[in-house]
Amino acid sequence: MRKTQLASFGTGLSVALYGASGGIGTALREALLADPAVERVFAFSRRSHFPAHEKLTAIATDIRREEMIADGAALMRAEGPLHLVLVASGILHGDDVHPEKSWRQIEAGAMEEVLRVNTLAPALIAKHTLPLLARGRKSCFAALSARIGSISDNRLGGWHAYRASKAALNMLIRTFAIELARKNEEALALALHPGTVDTALSAPFQRGLPERQVQSPEETARHLLKVIDEKGPGESGRCFAFDGTEIAP
Repeated sequence: MRKTQLASFGTGLSVALYGASGGIGTALREALLADPAVERVFAFSRRSHFPAHEKLTAIATDIRREEMIADGAALMRAEGPLHLVLVASGILHGDDVHPEKSWRQIEAGAMEEVLRVNTLAPALIAKHTLPLLARGRKSCFAALSARIGSISDNRLGGWHAYRASKAALNMLIRTFAIELARKNEEALALALHPGTVDTALSAPFQRGLPERQVQSPEETARHLLKVIDEKGPGESGRCFAFDGTEIAP
C-alpha cells in the first residue's frame, strides 16, 4: 500500500479542495485520492467533471460567489467534520488582468478581480469551513500564497495587485490562526508558497529561469502535502515555502 503523506493527521480523513481543476489543484486532487489516509475528497471548481473515483465528490462552484461557497459547506457539514481544507485557486493574469510593471498600469477593475479571487475568496471559504474542522485531533486550513506577498522581501516592486492580494491573504491566515487557537487548539492555518510551477499561471513568466527552478505540479503537490504534514499548531498563522522554510511577513 502507498505510504500516506499525511501521517500526522491520522486516518479516515475528509478533505475539501478548492481550485481542484487548476494546474496545482489537479495534482493535489490526484495525490489526495491516492493517499490511503484520505477517505473522502470534496473537489470544488467551476467545472465538476473529473474522472470517477470512489473517494471523490465533485462540486461545481464559483468561489467569487459566497452563496455557492455556503451551499458547498452545508453539504460537507452533513457528512461530518473536515480534517484538511486546501485552497489552491488563484489568479495572476487573464483576459483583462496583467501584472503591473509600474503604478501607472494599476487599473481598478483588474485589481478588484485579483483581490476578489486571491484574497476575498479564501476569506469566504474560511468563513464557511473553519467551523467544520475536526476537533480533538489535528486539522488544517491551508491556502496557496506566494513569496511575492512578503512585504519585507519586496525589492523589485511591480506586480502591485498580485503582491497586495497575497500580502493580505497572509494577514488573514495569521488572523484565522489566532482565532482557531481560542476555539480549536489542535487546528492550524497555513499560507503556502508553491514556488514556480509549470502551469498556465506561470507559463508566461518562465522564460530565462533555470530549468531546476521550475517544478512539475506533481512535485509541488508532494512538497506541499509534506509541509502540511510536518507543521503543527505552534507554527500556525505563518507562511512556508514548498521546502518547509518560513517566509518572512
